[in-house]
Amino acid sequence: MTKEEEEQVPPPSEKEEEKEGGEDGEDDEDAGGEENDADEGAAKKKKKKKKKKKKKKGSGPAITVKEPTVKPPARGLKDTAFVDSYVKTGQTDPPSIPVAELFQKTQKTFPIGEIQNYTLDSQTYRTASDEMRAMDRMQEDLYSKIRHASEVHRQVRSYAQSFIKPGIKLADMCERLEQKNRELVVEDGLTRGIGFPTGCSLNHVAAHYTPNPGDDTVLSYDDVMKVDFGVQIEGRIIDSAWTVSFNPKYDPLLEAVKEATDTGIQTAGIDVRLCDIGEAIQEVMESYEVELDGVMKPVKCIRNLNGHSIGPYQIHAGKSVPIVKGGDAATKMEEGEMYAIETFGTTGRGYVIEDMECSHYMKNFYAPHVPLRLPRAKKLLGHINKTFGTLAFCRRWLEREDGGSAAVNGDKGQQEKYMGALKNLCDVGIVQPYPPLCDVKGCYTAQYEHTLFLRPTCKEVVSRGDDY
Repeated sequence: MTKEEEEQVPPPSEKEEEKEGGEDGEDDEDAGGEENDADEGAAKKKKKKKKKKKKKKGSGPAITVKEPTVKPPARGLKDTAFVDSYVKTGQTDPPSIPVAELFQKTQKTFPIGEIQNYTLDSQTYRTASDEMRAMDRMQEDLYSKIRHASEVHRQVRSYAQSFIKPGIKLADMCERLEQKNRELVVEDGLTRGIGFPTGCSLNHVAAHYTPNPGDDTVLSYDDVMKVDFGVQIEGRIIDSAWTVSFNPKYDPLLEAVKEATDTGIQTAGIDVRLCDIGEAIQEVMESYEVELDGVMKPVKCIRNLNGHSIGPYQIHAGKSVPIVKGGDAATKMEEGEMYAIETFGTTGRGYVIEDMECSHYMKNFYAPHVPLRLPRAKKLLGHINKTFGTLAFCRRWLEREDGGSAAVNGDKGQQEKYMGALKNLCDVGIVQPYPPLCDVKGCYTAQYEHTLFLRPTCKEVVSRGDDY
C-alpha cells in the first residue's frame, strides 16, 4: 500500500476494534482486569499526592531579601534611615508578613538591639563575668519576646515614615499605623497587640494627644509632630518615639533632643542614680539654641516630663527618670529593669500643663474595688478589663467595630453612649485620664525615646534602629 492509500483508509470504528479483539482479548481482560484497576488506583493516589505537595509549596508570600532604597520625606532621622528598611529582612513592601512568621521562615532569631557596656566602675566586671553570662542565658525566652516586639516596632515605624507627609489627616495616619501594628504582631487581645494609643502631638503639645472621633486635624509643612506608639507581647511593652518635621529651621531643636536622649541612654546602667542621668541630659539639651523668625531661642528641657521604668502590662512602673538635675539621690537603676529613656525639648517655658480634650485613658494598675451603680459603667469596665486590662486605650478604639480588639470582641465590640460611664470610672479612681500636656502656645516641642533593658552583662537598647 502506498503512503497516499494509507492516508485515505479510515480508522477502524470502536465496534470493529471490539470484534477484532473479542476472542483474543476476553481472556486477557479476565486475567488482567483486577491488575489494571489496581494500577489505575495507584496512579490516582500519586496524582493526589503531587497536587498536595504543590499546594503546600506555594502557600504564603515568597521570602526575598533586598536592599532598602527609599528615603523618608521627613527630617529628624539619621542618614541611614530608609522607609523600606524592612525589605532587608525578607519582608514584603509594604510589609504584610507577620514578623514571627517572617523570622520563622528565614530560620533566624529576632535581631539583638544596640549593646552598650556599663560605664560605672563598680559594674564593668559584668561584661566578662561567667556568672553574669550564665544568668543572661537563663533569660533568653524573655529577651526573645522583647526583641520580637522591638522588630515589630521598627517595621511599623519604617512603614509609617513612608506616608507621614504634609496634608495627611492625623486620624487616618494613626488608624493606618495601628492597623499595620496589629497585622505584624498578629493582635491577640492581651497576649499580643498595641502597647498604647499612637501619640501625634503637634507643636506646643508635647505628649498624650491622639485624635478623638470627629477630629479632622491635618499635618502641615510647618508642624513639629511627636510620633509615639508602642507594641506589647505578653505584657512586655516597647515604647519608642521620634519627631517629624519638614522645615529645616527646626533641625537644631530635633538634634538637641536626639543627642540628649542618646546621652541619657549612655549614662543609664545598673546602680546609676536617676538624678545623675537627668543632670547629664540637661547639660546636653540646653547647650543648643534655635533661630525662629530671626530670634535665637534657647532649647530647654521640659522639667516636669520624665522617662520611666516599664513593667509587665504597666507602662509607668514606678521609677521616673528626670531630664533635669536634682531630684531623689537615693533611687538607682537595678538589674533586670526595663526603662523608657525619653527627653523633651522646647522653645517655650519648659513646663507643661494638662489642656485640651482628653483622648488617652488607662485603668489604674492598683485600681480600688468600688461598687458601681451605673449599669453602663459596669458594662464599660467589663469591656476595658477583657480588651485592654491595664494597658492604655483611647476613645477612637472604643468606637471601632471591634472595640479595640478583633481577637477578643470580633465585630461586636463597639461601645455606644459611653462618655458618662467613662467619666464615672474616672471619678471613682478606677480609670485614670491622661489629657494632652501642653507648653505655651506658639512654641515648639520635640521628643525622642528608646526602650532599654538592663541585662546582667550589658544594657541592650532594644528599640534602636537605622532611623534614630
